[in-house]
Amino acid sequence: MADRSLRGMRIGSQSLQSEDGVVFADRAEYTYRCATCERETVMVFSTEAELPETWECRFCGAEATLLVDSKPVEVDRSGEKVARTHWDMLLERRTIPELEELLAERLNYLRARRGQQKIGA
Repeated sequence: MADRSLRGMRIGSQSLQSEDGVVFADRAEYTYRCATCERETVMVFSTEAELPETWECRFCGAEATLLVDSKPVEVDRSGEKVARTHWDMLLERRTIPELEELLAERLNYLRARRGQQKIGA
């Protein structure tokens, strides 16, 4: 029975892969400065990677901006969509006078209905 037992390695003890023939990507350090706490965070990226203009500050969690030549990069926010509220979508379909008229009609209907329920009860 002992000669048929499975033999294995300890978990996490050694890797079966070697680093022979592996070429590591060139790396560079990039600095991000937080506008809130004024601390700088240094990140390491591949030289071929597209750099994010902003990064989350590791100290306070606010948005840190990439520094190029010790100056912050201008972040282009023109492509960001602003969330529309229900009110914004309603104003796309109706004007304020139309909404006031609809409100008045609905209030009259509800008041008339309440009046009928009191009489019938």
